[in-house]
Amino acid sequence: MSPNRSSESASGRPSRSGRAALAISILSLVVALSPAADAARHAIASVIAGHTVSTKPYPGGILLLGHDRKFAASAIPTVSDAAKLGGKTLADLEPSCPPATVNLGTWCMMTSPYPLTNAQAGLNNYFWASQACVEQGGYLPTAAQLIGAAKRVRLESTIHDSQLTATIQLDPSVGLKDQREMSATLVTTAAGSDAAGSEGVSVGSLGNPRTGEPNPVPLPAVPEPETLQYVTVYSNGTKGGFAGSEPVSQPENFRCAFNKVPGANTAEE
Repeated sequence: MSPNRSSESASGRPSRSGRAALAISILSLVVALSPAADAARHAIASVIAGHTVSTKPYPGGILLLGHDRKFAASAIPTVSDAAKLGGKTLADLEPSCPPATVNLGTWCMMTSPYPLTNAQAGLNNYFWASQACVEQGGYLPTAAQLIGAAKRVRLESTIHDSQLTATIQLDPSVGLKDQREMSATLVTTAAGSDAAGSEGVSVGSLGNPRTGEPNPVPLPAVPEPETLQYVTVYSNGTKGGFAGSEPVSQPENFRCAFNKVPGANTAEE
């Protein structure tokens, strides 16, 4: 029997299976041409593997991109409580100053000199102060920073300066002295390499025998040269002033500066 006559009977009439296929084809054509066709296609296309497909967000649905290849603004959820993010308030997230410091815009400074204990008295030279500030999370301020902050911070000063704007001694029983503060700014009082100290030459150092270099002569280290000094600053009536320099090994009052960090302080002074 010819393949194209498989759906026909021996009498030439269509078989039952052929008639059923023909009926389904005619019905599909009618449905495709009817107004219900668009709705049917839309219903099928709107669900993929049980997930709703839409430009609007649905639980477990598939969200379509717009013509600009972006999600529609209406599909992006709004924040129910804009005052908090991850349980933190805006004050917790904004950069701020640590406690007991003055807010100076982009940075902060201690409201008073570093509080030395009795055991620390006399240790507060340039090295000790620099490391103490780093341990606090800050740094030793420069002379420019101290002078710039003189109108906002009560710097150490002379005994005749105003106690409202400067830190001065008020108890004659412990003495009355003019005071100044250490800065991170360094100057030298001599020229040459000795001005910045020296690591010296260690005993046992050897020259390079391949080049015939002689053994270096041992020299003592000079880690705290007297010729290397830090600049001191005082309030000078909130104008700021230079109060001379001292060797880096000399103890002096100091305070630390800090960069702002998020959530550092909720009750800034």
